[in-house]
Amino acid sequence: MTFTTSSVQPVIALVAGVLILVMPRLLNFIVAIYLILVGLIGLGVFRSFG
Repeated sequence: MTFTTSSVQPVIALVAGVLILVMPRLLNFIVAIYLILVGLIGLGVFRSFG
């Protein structure tokens, strides 16, 4: 299975949404981590090696 930008972002969003529902106190951290990951993916830090 190949992970691309279009397939990683929905998975991250789902995990973040579930964590926010389970533990609302984590909202700030989850949003910050999500934004950092999306920024790194957008800059091409996580490139496929194939």
